[in-house]
This record gives sequence, C-alpha cells and structure tokens, in this order.
Amino acid sequence: MVIASPTMDGTSPANFAQHLPTPSPFSFEVTSNRWSAVPSIQLSSLFLRFMALILSFISALALTTLPKKRGQSPSSFSQHHELMYCFIVTVVAFVYSAFQLFKGVCDISYRGILISDRFSDYLSFILDQLVAYLLISSSSVGIQAIPTKRGTPLWTPSVISISMSFAIFLVTATCALLSGYKLCKRISW
Repeated sequence: MVIASPTMDGTSPANFAQHLPTPSPFSFEVTSNRWSAVPSIQLSSLFLRFMALILSFISALALTTLPKKRGQSPSSFSQHHELMYCFIVTVVAFVYSAFQLFKGVCDISYRGILISDRFSDYLSFILDQLVAYLLISSSSVGIQAIPTKRGTPLWTPSVISISMSFAIFLVTATCALLSGYKLCKRISW
C-alpha cells in the first residue's frame, strides 16, 4: 500500500503540523461572526433541550390540572404512587432541561467561561443518561397504572402525562447521544 503525502523536504514535523487545520468542531474561528462560529451540534443540542423543557412542562401541567366533574369527589394524583413518581421525575427532567438550556445559552454567549468544556461534557453525558433512565422507568411504571384509572378523571391526564414523559425520554436519549459524541470527540482530539 502506498500513501501519498506532501513532501517534507527541509521542514520539520512541527512546522508541517502547524499547517494542518484542527478537525475539532468545538473550536471557534476568530474571523467569523458569532452564529456561524457556533457548531451545529451545539445548536441542535440547544433545540432538543428546549423541546425537553416544553414537553416536561406539559407533562407536569397535565397531572396538576385535573378536570372536575359535578357529583364526583375531587381526585388527586398524589394518592397514586405511580403517577406521583411520574410527576416527580418529570419535574426533575424540567429542572435539568432548564439548567442545560441556561448552560447552553451561556456557552454561546460567553464562549464557555462559566463551566469548563471538559467538565461540562462529562457532566452532561452522565446526567443525560441518568435523567433518561428515570424517564423511561417512570413511563413504564405509569403505563401499568393507566388501566386502573379508566373511567376516572385521572385517566386522560395520566395518558397525556405518560405520553409526554416517553417523548421527553426520546428527546433526552437523543441529547445523551449528542453528549456522548461530543465527549468522544473531545477525548479523541
């Protein structure tokens, strides 16, 4: 096998390496404007974090605002352990998504001054997986509770909340994949 490479006559390997561009997608160019310097993976991650924030808000809101019918006693989701677990995990996902959204906006605005990039990548990778696990476990526990709620005022809000919880899991799992990609790129470069 023959590999063609530029000739290095009269140049040292250090000088040759200076002419090669860094393939890292996390480096900013000085001559570019702010939005073109932001890697597309960072903007995608920011959009997904925003989607997780909205979906978790809808999921929590569905359980807290129950429809009231005449002649029926008001029921609360706090009396049902499965729905309470789903609500708590959804609130955790909401707070985590808000934190990651704030961190992402600060990274774009201040170019990563608040939290170091290496620590941020490790933290995002670990916490994305943790929140995704909690979301899928709360969705699976909540699905088992849906048949027992049929015919009660809790049925529709619990279906909406658990569906949104599963959607948040899909978004968070995608964020975990992006975090893993960023972490692998950081480690390999």
